[in-house]
Amino acid sequence: MATATTLGKSHAHGSFTRPSLVSVGTIVWLSSELMFFAALFAIYFTIRSVNPVWPMPVRGPGTPPVKLETAFDGAITIVLVLSSVTCQLGVFAAEERRLRRSGSIFRVSSWGLREWYILTLIMGAIFVSGQCYEYTRYVTDYHEGLNGMTISSSAYGSIFYLATGFHAMHVTGGLIAFVFLMLRLSKGRFTPEKVTSAVVVSYYWHFVDVVWIGLFSTIFLIK
Repeated sequence: MATATTLGKSHAHGSFTRPSLVSVGTIVWLSSELMFFAALFAIYFTIRSVNPVWPMPVRGPGTPPVKLETAFDGAITIVLVLSSVTCQLGVFAAEERRLRRSGSIFRVSSWGLREWYILTLIMGAIFVSGQCYEYTRYVTDYHEGLNGMTISSSAYGSIFYLATGFHAMHVTGGLIAFVFLMLRLSKGRFTPEKVTSAVVVSYYWHFVDVVWIGLFSTIFLIK
């Protein structure tokens, strides 16, 4: 991988140097973020362990539970997972020094880092937009007397919005990172430092992807 070796060296000679400090620092930082999400998972399972009905009733005992949008969330989860694939394809293009496509835009095999990362950015934006739509629907349903929820309607609503909302903030941060990276790539030469920046952004994006798979499985699939 480009993060583990000096990009200016030839892979053909099998040269190996110290890991990039930027990459190592990013991994350490993501490890600390993982601990925060682990705490959210712990809170979720603690609340769940003391409530016999799960998801919790919307308006107290005897009322219907929250109706989760499992199918919708499954759809945007697929989008996010696929965005991780396109992100990694962008990394492969960066390692081969392909910044831009070398052929028609419809010939995907000719795409460079720029095209793959723009597609990743679009897919990430679709995911965040989907979550915003979902939040709006839950809140609207609750205020209309249906089985939606707000962050203050119950302990379940609080941990749901806290966990998924904090993750959505991380995804938004990743989208901002993609935008800044695109601006940086548009100026000057495609240097090894820019390749390292692209790989570091991919680390972050894969992280938010893996965390969401855990959240989706815990909240929507495990009964």
